[in-house]
Amino acid sequence: MRLLRAQASAAPADAAIDPRLPLVLVAPGQGGARIVSLNRAARESGLAAGELLSNARSKVLDLQCRDADPAADAAALRKLALWCLRYTPVAAACDETSGADGLFLDVTGCAHLLGGEAELLADLAKRLRAFGLYPRTAIADTAGAAWAMARHGPVRPAGSRIVPPGGQRAALHDLPLSALRLSPASLALMRRLGFKRIGEIMPQPRAPFAVRFEPEVLSRLDQALGREPEPLIPVVAPPAYHARAHFLEPILAEEHVLEAATRLLRQLAEDLERDGVGARVLRLVLFQMDGEVQSLDIGLAAPSRDAEHIAQLIGLRLYRLGRTLEADFGFEAAAVHVLVAEPLSERQDTLGLDEAAAAPEALGRLIDRLQQRLGAGAVCRLSPHQSHTPERAVHVHAALPSPLVGEGKGGGDRRTFAGMAPPTPNPSPQGGGESCALRWAAEAPSAPRPLLMLPRPEAAEVVALIPEGPPRQFRWRGVLYQVAEAQGPERIAPEWWRRTGEATRDYYVVEDAGGRRFWLYRAGLYGRDEGIPRWFVHGVFG
Repeated sequence: MRLLRAQASAAPADAAIDPRLPLVLVAPGQGGARIVSLNRAARESGLAAGELLSNARSKVLDLQCRDADPAADAAALRKLALWCLRYTPVAAACDETSGADGLFLDVTGCAHLLGGEAELLADLAKRLRAFGLYPRTAIADTAGAAWAMARHGPVRPAGSRIVPPGGQRAALHDLPLSALRLSPASLALMRRLGFKRIGEIMPQPRAPFAVRFEPEVLSRLDQALGREPEPLIPVVAPPAYHARAHFLEPILAEEHVLEAATRLLRQLAEDLERDGVGARVLRLVLFQMDGEVQSLDIGLAAPSRDAEHIAQLIGLRLYRLGRTLEADFGFEAAAVHVLVAEPLSERQDTLGLDEAAAAPEALGRLIDRLQQRLGAGAVCRLSPHQSHTPERAVHVHAALPSPLVGEGKGGGDRRTFAGMAPPTPNPSPQGGGESCALRWAAEAPSAPRPLLMLPRPEAAEVVALIPEGPPRQFRWRGVLYQVAEAQGPERIAPEWWRRTGEATRDYYVVEDAGGRRFWLYRAGLYGRDEGIPRWFVHGVFG
């Protein structure tokens, strides 16, 4: 593993600050405000982190002071870590006690894309300086060694801060003990005992050290030498597969972005096909010249490695969100990350003899297009349920299970299809009436069903010629309809095993003078239920 350590300090944004003069950042502490960070001029003036601001002012007359903002530092560092994904898919922010001050990049297998580790360091430093940052970088096999070289290694030349593989022991030998990221208490104790360099403690017996010092001393040393693992927490989850490209000239047009994404997807298709998997969730990451990063997540209904199909989904998603890929200075790089991959079995293509064999894949592509255009929650799948009650006869689910976090659960605008209602259970005595079982009837409903049902029945004012007759006119949603034709009633009794107290329903299919057809029902029966029956509109025919 090859790790790159980058440390950068922001150039002053306030014109009143002179970077050549001592500058400190302070935060409330014991005894008053204390220094949490300082520039080189302040260090050369004899100041140190943790010192009281009052003492610092007595030492340095022209001291510049600003309040520290750890939250803003952490947010800016995370933004910078996202931008560093242009070099590697694994970037982690390093948050030391003095605040967020650097990054760890796992550049294993990535440096050759820029010509080597020295070229990668040079490109990174050049771009960071263009952002107004002053970086110190180093590359080593371990995070501890890279941190030590970036902080305490030689400033020039930059190539001397590239530790060769397996050379971290020699590189750390002459560095101060503070390069091990030890606590102030441990450093003070070791200095009192006469230890100043890392090389002085390497040959010491471990048992006395473990007894005399805190466990962090040996732990940090082992991490820097590669004898103990030091896991990194990346700013985003590392992808299962990834591909990226750097452009010789920045691209601006959306069609150029889609073309670049298509080429990256074709590269990924080879790796996916080799492993027998397909992408379910992908992320397109675009890196702007000014350091901003744009990303777009795409979820698929079924595993796929079809580059053209996925690129089409990216275009549809952009259209639905109303987003335009615009950057003031263009995009300098792009990457495609496969966040979730699932097995995709090989299937022989048809020869035109059986076109139905391609139906499942075609259905998955159709669902993908609809979801990207309309939203995941607008595409639903219906499953029948054993009930004659219309609102319980069909259940609504997501079109296909999606691994995306935060996507809709199906249902769209909460409309549902009535379709053909499933059968209801009928009691059938078994064994002379001592026990009974439910026998599911297989017959279809005797009356037609509307194409669209309302999310819930809506009350209507109905006038009928006779109390138990069909409606002659009704008012629904403030509009009065004159009934020209009526068919019914279809009586649907409540399900006896639910015991919900529902009334019996008499459904009518009515057509008004304009040819519109509605599905109405009367809840309650004259002479059997108390009160006056109520009318409801439950559906509309196409």
